[in-house]
Amino acid sequence: MISVIICSANKSLLKQISENIAATIGVPHEIIAADNSVAAQGICAVYNQGILKAQYDTLCFMHEDILIKTEKWGQKVISLFHQDPQLGLIGVAGSAYKPLTPSGWSGLGINTSYLNIIQSFKHTNNKSALVYRNPNNDNLLQVASLDGVWLCTTKKVVQEFIFDETTFKGFHGYDVDFSLSVGQKYKVAVSFEILLEHLSEGVFDKTYLGENLKLYNKWSWHLPVNVEKLSSKQIIYIEKTTFKDFIDKIVEFNYPLIICVKVLYKNKSFFKLDPKLFLKLNYYTLKKYLTAKKVKYGSHNS
Repeated sequence: MISVIICSANKSLLKQISENIAATIGVPHEIIAADNSVAAQGICAVYNQGILKAQYDTLCFMHEDILIKTEKWGQKVISLFHQDPQLGLIGVAGSAYKPLTPSGWSGLGINTSYLNIIQSFKHTNNKSALVYRNPNNDNLLQVASLDGVWLCTTKKVVQEFIFDETTFKGFHGYDVDFSLSVGQKYKVAVSFEILLEHLSEGVFDKTYLGENLKLYNKWSWHLPVNVEKLSSKQIIYIEKTTFKDFIDKIVEFNYPLIICVKVLYKNKSFFKLDPKLFLKLNYYTLKKYLTAKKVKYGSHNS
């Protein structure tokens, strides 16, 4: 039996996913849907309120703009948690390495993502496509962090770890934060037995970057999380590549470059990870600052 918790802002999408759940879940269930179109609370607050109302031991948090394709998926979810008491959280997309560098649920440079999801598009004309990565054909694969499009856990877990509505007041960052929290005690994993279609793509904007910075400030002491068992050389490559992209995003979204410096020096985390990497990233930041200053100075004198 499963309690499905949905933060809703669109009545037609909620009706569609509710009917889809009823047709596919295969077990007794309840849908706890909060109409968030007017109140506009953060998703963490909505999910925590849903937890308090839930009557079943298995909880599923999902976006309303999805369609689940797998028949009797509820039975599969319940079975996964029964088979492994150490399993704390499952999703359909995640990464086995969560970088120290501010980022979403994965980094750049080396692919550590594991996915089983049909991605459709709302803002572009791209065709829907299955996004699938499962090199060893696992049914379940442990990861460091999950995407929040669809998350399942148990009442036992949420009695220990809730969504951080104090830090994350919007709709980004909550999924990685919850993954990292749960992952301190339980396994976090991607299930390849459940397939769903996500009807819209993510928007990676200034707000998204800001939430990633909040995530970094909260978890820099704990990161990186290396479930993939990458070598030191691979870790340095991912961090270097991801940090360069982070600098570019800081400039693109008009954040002050001093943020990059603060990130590098917080808790001495980068220095502890690798002193040479720390020096290189300082160099990249200084180089970007001087380039930006030169462009700005040139535009004022043109």
